[in-house]
Amino acid sequence: MNDTSPGYVRSLRPWDAALIVVGGIIGGGIFLNPGIVAQRTESGLALLLMWVAAGVLTLIGALCYAELGARRPRAGGTYVYLREAFGPLAGFLFGWTMLLVIYSGSSAAVATIFASYAAALFGLPPAWALPLTVGALVFVGGINLFGIRLGAQIQNLFALLKLLAVAVLVVCGLFLAGAGHGQVLAADPARSGVGFMGAALPVLFAYSGFTYLNNLAGEVRDPQRTLPRALTLGMLVVIGAYALVNVAYLAVLGHAGLAASSAPAADVMQQVAGPVGAKVIALGVAISTLGFCNITLVAGARVLQVMGEDGLFFRAVARLHPRWRTPNTALLLLSGWAIVLALSGSYGQLLDYATFGDWLACAVGVGTLFWYRRHDRASGGFRVPGYPWLPLLFIAAVTVVVVLSLRDNPRNTGIGLLIMAAGVPVYAVWRRLFSRTLP
Repeated sequence: MNDTSPGYVRSLRPWDAALIVVGGIIGGGIFLNPGIVAQRTESGLALLLMWVAAGVLTLIGALCYAELGARRPRAGGTYVYLREAFGPLAGFLFGWTMLLVIYSGSSAAVATIFASYAAALFGLPPAWALPLTVGALVFVGGINLFGIRLGAQIQNLFALLKLLAVAVLVVCGLFLAGAGHGQVLAADPARSGVGFMGAALPVLFAYSGFTYLNNLAGEVRDPQRTLPRALTLGMLVVIGAYALVNVAYLAVLGHAGLAASSAPAADVMQQVAGPVGAKVIALGVAISTLGFCNITLVAGARVLQVMGEDGLFFRAVARLHPRWRTPNTALLLLSGWAIVLALSGSYGQLLDYATFGDWLACAVGVGTLFWYRRHDRASGGFRVPGYPWLPLLFIAAVTVVVVLSLRDNPRNTGIGLLIMAAGVPVYAVWRRLFSRTLP
């Protein structure tokens, strides 16, 4: 196979790539999850350390993916790495799970969050939630049918607006709320003896999505230089934003107040600016979630396109639009399946399936780095520092998260594993029917 996916246009600039990293991570988690984390930590200091430590761990994973992307600067990301390192079955299982639950489920679940905030923003009745969810998925799928440049420009706007929402939240929390900053690091006696890993799970889930840029590597300019820089810069921006937002929450609400809040961003803005503040943050969350759905569908469509090219999926999805050079059939398929999942109304299950599968795929993807170091002499110009210890640390930490997810939520994570395992007989049938096209 050639070093780049034929037909794609390398039009994504370094700034575009960095904003894709930011937009792929910042969704609804930072506006919702800190309250859960506060319930599972004993002080503001412990909470902040949790968010920073998880960010550093995710940065390690991003550095590993920077080397993988520099080695294979083509569309497909994790699918390509697994197929080359472990064979076509491994690549197929990733693509199968990606289509059925990881990317489609993430899009459907986060589009549901968008709908709830959009309905609140415009004062719409609950009956509007489902049409808004479907409308969001149709919108983000549709705008990307007309070329990566248009999609990138709209994504850049989404990313900048969500960073603006974060900035407004931080400024309001730290400078306008009038609360004392002494309570930021204070201990909460009611939360003593809370388990560390229980708090880590929602934090790590809020950092997922850093791998999406690698799926678009075939459309990035000068990818050997751009991918490592964009992944590093994007992750540093996210870590800084998450840390500052949590400081703002603690400054206004205190650790106990944050633990009691189910919507800390709305509570902070309500305290600062009343109903107007609540409307502002509802708009910010809606934009943030819409941008996340946009990246997820675009990135997933590239995986399906490469699978079709390899003979591991229907050949029709391998086609690029002759003018726009976009995998429109793959994009329509993924968007359509996300809509089907959204119509099922199983938001909680979708989120569990998607986050569990996403982090498991990240760990296995980082594991391919050891294969490349042994079998591929061409480094692509970037090598992750601290090899092999940093990749091993990332894999070990994610393994603990996966095991704890199985322990704490055996039903949903077990179903997720069954969906993955179901791909094995499907692959066997596919190979029997289309063996002449397989590698």
